[in-house]
Amino acid sequence: MQTEKLYEQDATLRAFEATVLACEPHGAHFRVTLDRTAFFPEGGGQPADQGTLGEAHVLDAHARDGVVWHEVDRALQPGARVQGLVDDARRMDFTQQHSGEHIVSGIVHRLYGYDNVGFHIGSGAVTLDFNGELAASDLARVERMANEAVWRDLPVRAYYPDAEALAHIAYRSKKEIDGALRIVEVPGCDVCACCGTHVQRTGEIGLIKVVDCIRYKGGVRVSILCGARALQDACDKHDSVRQIGAMLCAKSAEVVQGVRRLMDERDALKAQLDAVWGRVFADLAAQTPEGAPLAVAFLPDLAPAQVRRLASALAERAQVGAAFSPDGDGCRFALCARDADVRPAGKALLGALGGRGGGPRDMVQGSVACADEEAIRAALDAALRA
Repeated sequence: MQTEKLYEQDATLRAFEATVLACEPHGAHFRVTLDRTAFFPEGGGQPADQGTLGEAHVLDAHARDGVVWHEVDRALQPGARVQGLVDDARRMDFTQQHSGEHIVSGIVHRLYGYDNVGFHIGSGAVTLDFNGELAASDLARVERMANEAVWRDLPVRAYYPDAEALAHIAYRSKKEIDGALRIVEVPGCDVCACCGTHVQRTGEIGLIKVVDCIRYKGGVRVSILCGARALQDACDKHDSVRQIGAMLCAKSAEVVQGVRRLMDERDALKAQLDAVWGRVFADLAAQTPEGAPLAVAFLPDLAPAQVRRLASALAERAQVGAAFSPDGDGCRFALCARDADVRPAGKALLGALGGRGGGPRDMVQGSVACADEEAIRAALDAALRA
């Protein structure tokens, strides 16, 4: 016996009564079928509803061969009448996201001819995969038109046309569907085969916001937020901009200029610091006689790039330059040579002290599990003699 799908008849329905037809163990939980249900089962990119059946919590729902199975946390007695209650906030969220997706996908299809080949309502953003590329200006245009559809508060119609009527309907569909076909229509925006739940009018969506777009499998993956999710995202970003403005002593509209100013100051300071380190490294290298077999220097708190730069400066004077920068219980290092292959020495050093590293013949870098200068010098001497 197939389940009567109340969610298809009225997506606003949250409370209902039904008869338990079957209950069976399902892992650590149970799964239950009813004669009728308002719980939407996972499908078409939309997650399942949650809620309660009597005292049992509905954790998930899936449909198979027209039967909706509800995963619950306790057994229900077959033949019993139960009161079902769908989680209102979760259902409203999903209907806002799904209806917003239809509007965006329909507009993209109408304007650019691209198909939506993948759709998923995640816990964060909703992702839409299109089989063609969209520029930032294209997405701005789509977003504007989608929100205009929301502002016009258009009716959203979900229905099962008969075969004769269906033959005259131009609709989108991700796959071939056997049996009766359910059509969801937003006037002027979209006509699509769909099993999901939707708002009754587009005004219930509230807001549609495109938040990301990346290249994906020859097309693009667009991320959107609708309704309460879009509002929360706007509030979070507004709060972040306000806090950044306070730190910069700038108005919200001026935070970009303020951040650019800080970045310019950072870059100038970095250039000054690089020049200072260059002089320090040159002074250390100058202490080594020209042509010496080895020059070693220890300086704490150097970044990997600075360690390499110091080793290179030392190698300008010596046959091998070795730079070490103690950091806690370990030490960053770099071995550099103008004419020799330092890879065997690097391998021996890592074998003696533990750690990891590698590189081309003229520059080996990494870290050793030792910060004792005397022990490192002894291991380095042995490595170079090996």
